[in-house]
Amino acid sequence: MHELSIAAAVVESAQDTARRHGASSVEAVRLRVGELSGVVADALRFSFEVVTEGTELAGAELVVEDVPARARCAACALEFAPGVPLRLWCPECGEGATELVAGRELEIVDVTLPPAGASCDGGSAPQGERQGGFA
Repeated sequence: MHELSIAAAVVESAQDTARRHGASSVEAVRLRVGELSGVVADALRFSFEVVTEGTELAGAELVVEDVPARARCAACALEFAPGVPLRLWCPECGEGATELVAGRELEIVDVTLPPAGASCDGGSAPQGERQGGFA
């Protein structure tokens, strides 16, 4: 179950964000998870709950935004849903030269910290900090 290691990496990143801003807790973490990423959202949520026990993320909400798979035809530029299992030929012109343009994402979008003074060790904590992707 690789969702456990993904959850651990998400928690570590969110903890780093909280520390950088002097926050002693995290309210929420928002992720974008692509349909083709191989991540099972329910397993990730369960793993997140397990990994956050006893940390500054205990009780934090994990918000998972599902990203549907999209492909683009190189010949006619049509964007289409390739489905699962993948069908990468264009439904419009039949061309097989397509590229996946969405659906493989696995990234932290933002980390929401409590308002300044609510659970902080001083300093001001932003409502959310944008994060880069990881996988």
